[in-house]
Amino acid sequence: MPIPASELILNRDGSIYHLNLLPDHLSDTIITVGDPERVPMVSQHFDSIETQIHKREFVTHVGNYMGKRITVISTGMGTDNIDILLNELDALVNIDFVTREPRSLEERIALRIVRIGTSGALQEDVPLGSHLVSEHGVGLDSLMQFYPLVETGLEVEVATGIQQALQLGYRPYCVRGSDLLREQLGAGMVVGNTLTCPGFYGPQGRVLRLDLRLPDLIQQFQNFRHHSAEGEFRLTNFEMETAGYYALGRMLGHEVVSLNAIVANRATGEFATNSEVVINDLITQTLNRL
Repeated sequence: MPIPASELILNRDGSIYHLNLLPDHLSDTIITVGDPERVPMVSQHFDSIETQIHKREFVTHVGNYMGKRITVISTGMGTDNIDILLNELDALVNIDFVTREPRSLEERIALRIVRIGTSGALQEDVPLGSHLVSEHGVGLDSLMQFYPLVETGLEVEVATGIQQALQLGYRPYCVRGSDLLREQLGAGMVVGNTLTCPGFYGPQGRVLRLDLRLPDLIQQFQNFRHHSAEGEFRLTNFEMETAGYYALGRMLGHEVVSLNAIVANRATGEFATNSEVVINDLITQTLNRL
């Protein structure tokens, strides 16, 4: 049955509503960044750029790097934007825009999506200026209250443990990212579990003029441990998107990995003075490994 126009919204030129992209604009490998100004930091390394599109916070450059076609897109901040991004990327490759019907299971395309973003370390032993690949994403946001995410036993245990530790009125969600992409791109990086927060200030324990409901929030994040047959699970860093990527990627059938440039350490109170260098090093390393 065709998807109604109110659900699959297309622009007059046939492009998908928010991203303003046509199916031909996507390569099978997509790099995503939060900051629109970071898109040219990636595409400056391309051998050639074939397309540049800009709508709202979604800036897209499509080009070639050492013979490989790559799409790089900015997302803005937060899992609400990742909900738009992942659903519209999937629609571009897995829905026929003429018939408005999803492609059959045999025709379905799995994208390779690599998030390159900044992050703050929660543990003292995660060095400032290092690169961290997220094994799991743990979401404190509410996005998965609206989707039928299926979690493993370990993921449920971790999420329930965090709910109890923080005395939350809801259960967070926990999702493992792509093992394939983590092995390909994460060699030599810190392997961690990333906490995705629904804000930058209070949800990440920052105090300006508003007090926190949980004044020891950062310490709670740092101290959390879950022990299982698979070993010790701790939270290594936090940001605002990874868990949404991993959850939607799993449900839609795409390979997704989150790579983090550690530009702050909340345990030591440090912030990197050379954050752009740390990010650019992560970009070039990722391009070379792709």
